[in-house]
Amino acid sequence: MPVLPRRAPAAGGLLPGGALNRNGVLIDDTFAEAFPMKATRIVITAHDIVWARHAAVSATGFATSVIACGCEAGIEREIKAGETPDGRPGVSVLLFSMSGKELAKQLERRVGQCVLTCPTTAVFAGLAPGPAGSDAAALGKNLRFFGDGWQIAKMIDGVRYWRVPVMDGEFVAQEDTPVVKAVGGGNLLLLARDTDAALAVAEAAVAAMKRLPNVVMPFPGGVVRSGSKVGSRYANLHASTNDAFCPSLVGLVAHSELARGGSTPGEEIGCVMEIVIDGLTEADVGEAMRVGMEAAVAIGQGGGLLRISAGNYGGKLGPYHFHLHRLLAAGETA
Repeated sequence: MPVLPRRAPAAGGLLPGGALNRNGVLIDDTFAEAFPMKATRIVITAHDIVWARHAAVSATGFATSVIACGCEAGIEREIKAGETPDGRPGVSVLLFSMSGKELAKQLERRVGQCVLTCPTTAVFAGLAPGPAGSDAAALGKNLRFFGDGWQIAKMIDGVRYWRVPVMDGEFVAQEDTPVVKAVGGGNLLLLARDTDAALAVAEAAVAAMKRLPNVVMPFPGGVVRSGSKVGSRYANLHASTNDAFCPSLVGLVAHSELARGGSTPGEEIGCVMEIVIDGLTEADVGEAMRVGMEAAVAIGQGGGLLRISAGNYGGKLGPYHFHLHRLLAAGETA
């Protein structure tokens, strides 16, 4: 791996070129670019948390990127018994897609194949209903037909639930779940000395983000090593490797971002990890990015983190721009 010469950062403050120094880590003067999505929250309950978790993990599988998965999804949090609609332990799941139609299709397939099939589970809407005429996606509305005519509807406080007979009793599913506008594609790029450091920093950042409501990090463990750019030299690909941030291509890629800004003598950027964040609102995504950066900076240069950046496409991809310096400044003045 080639050594990337960089000048030593000062103790703190703004450096030449606009980078900010925090605990020896350079924070690029850049922004993450995010885009509008549609989202919903469902609550999966079960006889105990083990089975609720099994259903949630299965339902959020193969849901890392809308590029090929149809939706992006993740477990938001676990919910104690007594805080769910049926008083059993549960798991809150967030699902995101580019359109309400695609979200509804993904939701029906995932609930039908991964929740209906899982022992003892039930599924409920996790968002408050909107005004009359608001968007909604089916939960039990279509899955009830699995009951082959034995299904029963039950109205409680104006909400319809379906009871579908299955071999361990009944599968209970709320009629539908609200669909809301959301934000996808918030991101952080963590540039570290080596793989061990990059993983440790990424894990700490994801752990901090997971303590917040209304956000998920859809990639495995919340982290993606195959960051992408829009387009490719191959006509049939819509996205390809983000070569500007690939350490193995230093010296080969003319626009490599890894050498920008200089470095401490003897140090090198040997590994880059990305965290992608989807949230129910713009504020949710911004707060998650801020918390993630603060957790990463706390580890600092001493733990092998050298720089934090973000992915954007010059403002052409989406209308939501999360400026790294502004997010950190907001946290300092809060």
